Amino acid sequence: MSIAYIAVASLIALVLLASGRAKLVKDEKITEGMHKIGVPDSWFPRLSALEIAAAIGMVAYFVGAVLTHLRAKDTAGVPLPATLLVAGAAALVLGVATV
Repeated sequence: MSIAYIAVASLIALVLLASGRAKLVKDEKITEGMHKIGVPDSWFPRLSALEIAAAIGMVAYFVGAVLTHLRAKDTAGVPLPATLLVAGAAALVLGVATV
């Protein structure tokens, strides 16, 4: 894994959370586009929940990665997934906190 991977994973978590939040609060920019393609308002909470769940899934994945490295006593392999875990968790907390 590389710095580019960390950046992309963090960006994905942020995008998922921002998009999920926008649907949840019915941001006009998002709702207008969704209505144009025929998505009813009743779908917004479910779509939002799926995007937020994906961000939670990223955090859970990296918790597992860190624990697996620690269990294998591979301390050299811990920093990268730990960094991704912190970045994903920060994105999740910030995204949920703004709802």
